[in-house]
Amino acid sequence: MPIVFVLFLSVFVFLPVIAARLLLALFALKLGAQPLTVGLIASTFSFFPMVLSVVAGKLADRFGSRWIILASTIAGACGMLVPYFMPGIPALFIAAATNGIAFAFYAVSLQNDVGLLSTPANRAQSFSNFSLTGSVVIFTGPLMVGYSIDHAGAAITCMYIAVLSLIPMAMLVIGGGVLPGGRRSAAAPAGSFRETLSDRGLWKLMVTSSLAISGMDLFQFYMPVYGHQLGFSASAIGFLMAMFAVAGFFVRVILSRLIVAFKEDKVLAYSFYVSAASFLLIPFFKTMAPLAVLSFVFGVGFGCANPIITMLMFTRSAAGRSGEAMGLRMTANHLTRSVAPAVFGSLGSAFGLFPVFWINALMLAAGGVISRVKRGH
Repeated sequence: MPIVFVLFLSVFVFLPVIAARLLLALFALKLGAQPLTVGLIASTFSFFPMVLSVVAGKLADRFGSRWIILASTIAGACGMLVPYFMPGIPALFIAAATNGIAFAFYAVSLQNDVGLLSTPANRAQSFSNFSLTGSVVIFTGPLMVGYSIDHAGAAITCMYIAVLSLIPMAMLVIGGGVLPGGRRSAAAPAGSFRETLSDRGLWKLMVTSSLAISGMDLFQFYMPVYGHQLGFSASAIGFLMAMFAVAGFFVRVILSRLIVAFKEDKVLAYSFYVSAASFLLIPFFKTMAPLAVLSFVFGVGFGCANPIITMLMFTRSAAGRSGEAMGLRMTANHLTRSVAPAVFGSLGSAFGLFPVFWINALMLAAGGVISRVKRGH
């Protein structure tokens, strides 16, 4: 089935880039970088999805996703070879930029493919399954990176990640024909981009999506920084990040049933509150066991939020403009991703990590409040 191909492809497309994000942070720390530099690397990754995602969505609507995803995967792999051949902070910024460009194109394309290959009856389950693949990746990537850094070094790990990208490349060349094609014609579908922007419901979804993604990103970048300050090994930090993924996997298994029982808005709101509570408590603990529990709790919250927002965004999009709507969401997400790490990195360098965790907890709590407000049209 095409949807099964998309799910397997998603695992092998997202695994290198998720692994790269943690790897670049740990590599920078090993080179002596301050939290501000780590935040700037994160911002570099996010800048290109911010400016390219709407374009990526429009291209996916018109031409389909097969060759877009293939080209993006090649670009990301080439970027990861730069720190391998030229280890240093500038090379990490180059790798972050190329992976950001790649992510802009294949993330929008794959999310759109899931929606296009689903029906209204099974769409919630399809997006839940798509998010399950994300949990597998978020679990596997940190463990792989932590183990590889401890045993082979950060530079060699960059090469391993580039080689891993050969798997999705082969999948796309051999079986990529099952992916949805575009409309091909230069004629645009009904409606306009201005009409998409005027939908207040979509704007509310974009705000909640940005808050959720910001929370996840800050967790993924500053939990490693916190663990590094506490003297944890790369493998131990990888384990903490994997606990977040394990929680996301299990909650997404039952997500469609939670939605049926409690409706999307209620589940979404409480997912924000759970994530906020875990962020608030992290700075009070300095040992592995409680931090692993809090990582798991954060994963429970985020595991619900992201697939619900993605599903609602696709459902609310105009006919023939689903890729554009997904791209708009990605633009909003990465605007936050570009600004937040640099801002919070500055706070972390100036005042320590406590304000990073606590301010983000307030932002996540605000996301819960916003998600309970009825969406307009």
